[in-house]
Amino acid sequence: MGRLATLSEEPINEQEKRSRSCKKWRNWNWIKTHFFHKKPDLKILLSVLACPLFPVPPHSKPHAPLNQLSSSAQYIIQHFTAATGCRNLPTTVTNVFATGKVEMWVVDDVGNTGVSERGCFVIWQMLPDKWQIELVAATQKVVAGSDGTVAWRHTPWIGAHAAKGGVRPLRRAVQASSIGLDPLAVSAVFCAAQYMGEKEISGMDCFVLKLSADQKDLVDRSDNTAEMIKHVAFGYFSQRNGLLVHLEDSYLTRIQSPGTHPTYWETTMSTKIDDYRMVDGVMIAHAGHSTVIITRFGDNLKTGPAITRLEESWTIDDVAFNVQGLSMDCFIPPKELNKDYPQEHLDWRSPLHT
Repeated sequence: MGRLATLSEEPINEQEKRSRSCKKWRNWNWIKTHFFHKKPDLKILLSVLACPLFPVPPHSKPHAPLNQLSSSAQYIIQHFTAATGCRNLPTTVTNVFATGKVEMWVVDDVGNTGVSERGCFVIWQMLPDKWQIELVAATQKVVAGSDGTVAWRHTPWIGAHAAKGGVRPLRRAVQASSIGLDPLAVSAVFCAAQYMGEKEISGMDCFVLKLSADQKDLVDRSDNTAEMIKHVAFGYFSQRNGLLVHLEDSYLTRIQSPGTHPTYWETTMSTKIDDYRMVDGVMIAHAGHSTVIITRFGDNLKTGPAITRLEESWTIDDVAFNVQGLSMDCFIPPKELNKDYPQEHLDWRSPLHT
């Protein structure tokens, strides 16, 4: 299996004349040194929580013939599309605009909440697979987008970098589950899911669907610096009303730079989805709460696993369908993706962000 390049998180000083290969290892050392620092770091919060991608692309096809498990999954998804009212969206909606607010913070080892960072975000979407998000917290802004062919992200401390392994939905849009065209995205990704049975979560009886990134996707998102071992997602759909009420996904990455022992990073993100409201005939989730647990472990860590916990609350303020003037030009990737960055840096993958 190939391995994936780590995403550098160190602010780059343009006056430094170091080689890119040296920067690559220095940036990874910066991650190890600062990521588990007790003091909340806005860059860490934004890297993990701002705009990660979903594990699998839309329009996935089942790997096995239709059977009892996939039949159950199809029934759950049909119930979901009926509950959200999104069945007519492809013929009535061409684009969507949504705004919202976020609050992010780090939780320490004994459960104390650190200083929170408040911000806001704007999302534009257009069929098929085109989206852009701008999220601002404190004095920093992260911008991410997809033109239907490539997904990319831009941060002040890294610049522009593209996702490997094809276009996948924006997780923030999927977790809102009904922001505009997102019921269709949920249907598209979970139609290939495996039915895992029933489970009570947040006091609700739910059907559970599981999705896993296949081996090809994992290889495409890997290179010679780190290896993506797994990326799975679970969707919890209410038995009572059919809506997506909880979303979990986790991924495991093996990192090994030359001359060092391998280190493993496991990231698990869990999101409670709440406050559904009807907007122009579509049920839209207007609030949610996410918890991220990041565990770093390996034989070279003498003190045992290092664990960091991040949390986020988000709300949706406004949604508008069929915004006038929104065109393909709004989703063009930054020019520097091709001009200023070599292929090994065009990567939206790291232990901190996927």
